[in-house]
Amino acid sequence: MSPLRLPGPPYRVKDPHQLIAESGADLEGHGLKRTMGLFQLVCFGVGAVVGTGIFVGLSDSVAEAGPAVVLSFVLAAITCIFTALSFAELGSAIPVSGSSYSFAYATLGERVAFLVGWCLLLEYGVSVSAVAVGWSQYVNELLDSLFGWQLPAALSSGPGDGGVINLPAVVVVMMAATLLVRGIRESAGATAAMAVLKITVLVMFCAIAFTAFEHGNLTPFAAHGAGGVTAGASLAFFSYIGFDAITTAGEEVKNPRRNIPVAIMICIGLVTLLYCAVALAAIGALGPDAVSDKPAALSLIVDQVTGSTLGGGIIAFGAIVAIASVVLAVMYGQTRILMSMSRDGLVPRVFERVSPRTSTPVANTWIVATVFAVPAAFSSLDVVVNLTTIGTLATMVAVNLAVIVLRRRNPEVRGAFRIPLHPVGPLLGVGFCVYLMYGTGWTTWVQFAVFLAAGAVLYACYGRSRSRLAGRTALPDRA
Repeated sequence: MSPLRLPGPPYRVKDPHQLIAESGADLEGHGLKRTMGLFQLVCFGVGAVVGTGIFVGLSDSVAEAGPAVVLSFVLAAITCIFTALSFAELGSAIPVSGSSYSFAYATLGERVAFLVGWCLLLEYGVSVSAVAVGWSQYVNELLDSLFGWQLPAALSSGPGDGGVINLPAVVVVMMAATLLVRGIRESAGATAAMAVLKITVLVMFCAIAFTAFEHGNLTPFAAHGAGGVTAGASLAFFSYIGFDAITTAGEEVKNPRRNIPVAIMICIGLVTLLYCAVALAAIGALGPDAVSDKPAALSLIVDQVTGSTLGGGIIAFGAIVAIASVVLAVMYGQTRILMSMSRDGLVPRVFERVSPRTSTPVANTWIVATVFAVPAAFSSLDVVVNLTTIGTLATMVAVNLAVIVLRRRNPEVRGAFRIPLHPVGPLLGVGFCVYLMYGTGWTTWVQFAVFLAAGAVLYACYGRSRSRLAGRTALPDRA
């Protein structure tokens, strides 16, 4: 068994056995405690996914696809399912914090892993800001339903939307950070309660909207053709972002090799059923024009169907809870990604420090909250959705490829779940991801290329020389 000959240190690969040993993945994880069971993990996944994408982003997807947005959600779900299978296998085989970043490090090499981590900063971090912006819209909707007034635009919108600062967006980020530093048990419990509540609210929305359902509102079904469905799917994919956060909890989950893959599959299935039902109910009730480009669309639909603001107020409250849980879960994932990168020396060590009192990365959490409260306060939701989507899809391409590489290089590293029909499933995952990336448009591709270039420069200037694998022997070739 000869050592793998690599052109240079940027291609260092971290042995998955070493990755598992360093994290204590089969024992207690690096100062973290295993407190999350399967139910909490599923709720955590639902908490990370169901939020701004369906409560706010639905209107943008309908504007592109019309009634065929149901197909857009299905197409986005199929993309997620193939990639979710890859996440399930990797999460079962390498149950550590770090998600896509750690999987890439163990298979595709350090430079690719750093860029995957860089993209995850975009997925988790920027989506926190985007989600917080959507939260502000429903806060105003609830205030209007309850008291007949709203926060002034100057304090509830960023400059791009005619305001000065989005104060509610900052508040929800800081509230999430406060809960996260208290401990994972408290955070998981709060996320589970909020996940159950928002599922209940969405089911209630469907029950109300279907009372006004008319088949004529679904015609023409695909007025914008296949291109509209694809564009709608690229936007609808934002509604699924976050399910991979389940794998970031690898060191805080009981029996992770079993519970991680099971939780991923349950989460994707449940979310897809919810999204398709909500989209069908919303359009069937009042038609696509009543949904398209309307902020807080679900509350408006319930108000019109019931002829009262009470139902819309309940939906708005559910949206506030739902979106807050996304902020909480996604910020959790962000801090664990940075913790994993810090262990490897690719980002400063402050991000890996765990408080002995709370068993949480306190400094890490407050740094993340402070940094991402700024774009939440001053950015527009539309500015970041496509860029976040393409960054997430790029990391999913890496995860699908990582499964193929891991099976070839380290066949002995395996968990409780294996993808059937390997490597067809991962390759289909790559194909669907690239297809949706194409649908984001050329301007998003240019922005993403600039973003990747910035990450490559950061790695070359900081991560490459400070990596804890620098000077170590490369991973032996198992092929």
